[in-house]
Amino acid sequence: MQSVSDIWSMILTRLRDDLSETTIKTWFDDTTVVALEGNHLVLHCPNTFKRTNIQDRFLPNIEASLKDIFSTDMTVRLLDDAGLASYQNQEEQKPQSMMDSNEFTFDTFVIGPSNRLACSAARAVADAPGQHYNPLFIYGDSGLGKTHLLYAIAHVIRQNSPNCRILYIKGDEFINDFIDSVRSGKAGDFRTKYREADLMLVDDIQFVAGKVETQNEFFHTFNTLYESKKQIVLTSDRPPHEMAQLDDRLRTRFEWGLMADVQPPTLETRIAILKNKAAQLGFIIPDDTAHYIATQITANVRQLEGTVKKIKAFRDLDGGISIDRETVDRAIQDMSKSNEFIITPETILREICRYFRIEEDQIKGPSRNRDCLNARQIAMYLIRRMTSLSLDETGQVFGGRDHSTVLNSIGKVEKKMKTDVNYAGTVKAIITNINSTK
Repeated sequence: MQSVSDIWSMILTRLRDDLSETTIKTWFDDTTVVALEGNHLVLHCPNTFKRTNIQDRFLPNIEASLKDIFSTDMTVRLLDDAGLASYQNQEEQKPQSMMDSNEFTFDTFVIGPSNRLACSAARAVADAPGQHYNPLFIYGDSGLGKTHLLYAIAHVIRQNSPNCRILYIKGDEFINDFIDSVRSGKAGDFRTKYREADLMLVDDIQFVAGKVETQNEFFHTFNTLYESKKQIVLTSDRPPHEMAQLDDRLRTRFEWGLMADVQPPTLETRIAILKNKAAQLGFIIPDDTAHYIATQITANVRQLEGTVKKIKAFRDLDGGISIDRETVDRAIQDMSKSNEFIITPETILREICRYFRIEEDQIKGPSRNRDCLNARQIAMYLIRRMTSLSLDETGQVFGGRDHSTVLNSIGKVEKKMKTDVNYAGTVKAIITNINSTK
């Protein structure tokens, strides 16, 4: 099969086993296939009388033919002219809807020390696609703004070049799209869709790792776009060298351009995010309230923005009540698994001690034992990253060490995470355990 039209030809061949040639010509001569989407076949028939009869009399026959072809249950959707126009419009708008929104632009992206490089690189790409940082690879944990930056890039490029062919896809959607193209014989259509894009944005590219055929297809797609000087932007929850099952050919290509990480925002940035989101929604969060929320939610921008939306909803539903501590607690309670919501230095130290099987006084004390030193450095790194404590305050947790010692420990952890996959996995595992205790 070379296209979806071949599928319709095969269906008609099977229908002839049950229906006469006259019946097929009478009722199906105006029917065409529009698309095959997973387990759904979309058909179009402009004649109202014929469409009604097909719907009432022959739909079971078509579905039986599909099951015979694909060995699985499938459904059929039959469109009239208006339905076809609506369907085609939805398909055109679907990938771009978020890109056209003013909610996800560079103007609404709050910049801080944790994301400054990624944002600056994204702006450079948006201003001159294909000329700087190709590919741009942005990585970091979920909920830190990676997708926002993709939409912001697309937003600028669409404004500057309205005819630019922009393709946004998630890693798992690329996999499913590729599988569907193989199953339906639409390899040519698939390659045209991806290889003729002017800008390809792929969110969560880590999902292709381990999928041999999908990686091979993405490799050739990447090469085609790169050699044509088309811009490629990828996001992932980890850098390429931490993707154990990623093809070496892809790993080297992902590292060709610029890799920029996004980290959880600092306290000051979290406060700015809260105030910025509130302003977008048309109200003001008092400084003390913003500070309180920012100390409660420490590692996820999406949760911060969600909290602001909840506060506004509570305020509007309750007749414009003032934003007090009770309102805020109601807004964040769904994100808390227990009453001990705040991640404290004590929480982190307990998990570090449990993970490394050492005593807390060893971490806080003067011991230079290798395991103890390693645990202490990671603890300093996580306390600085996951709480609102300053460098000096973090040092006080560890027996009064000065801020330069803390800064040095943080630097060592960050450097080792970039070069040692196992070490980075250990730190991430500890973070996961800490978050699961909330």
